[in-house]
Amino acid sequence: MGRFRYWTNAPFVLGALAYAANRWLLKPRFENRFLHTHFNDLWMIPCVLPPLLWLYRKLGLRTHDRAPSWQEITSHLLLWSLTSEWIGPRYFARGTADAWDVLAYAAGALAAGLWWQHANTAAA
Repeated sequence: MGRFRYWTNAPFVLGALAYAANRWLLKPRFENRFLHTHFNDLWMIPCVLPPLLWLYRKLGLRTHDRAPSWQEITSHLLLWSLTSEWIGPRYFARGTADAWDVLAYAAGALAAGLWWQHANTAAA
């Protein structure tokens, strides 16, 4: 199995570039609802999970450098969905609970997970 490239894997790099393009190029020029509300949510898991897993590795909480497992992807998806779409809006009055955001997180998680698992098996 190949070593997971925390900072240079394709979903992370693509997500970071897509976020920057959306933030500074697309949203200022286009009044597209998807770009303004859900596009960046697609990149939550691909962009946030690799740095977190890197941090876990440095802290000794993760004992390997393999690609994210489905359990790691799913547990972070559930945690972020719960905190961002239920706890935050309910108890801190910041943001709006939105099931479409959770769907976007899940779609991004699925796409990234498939990529990571494919890349992991191809490197084996």
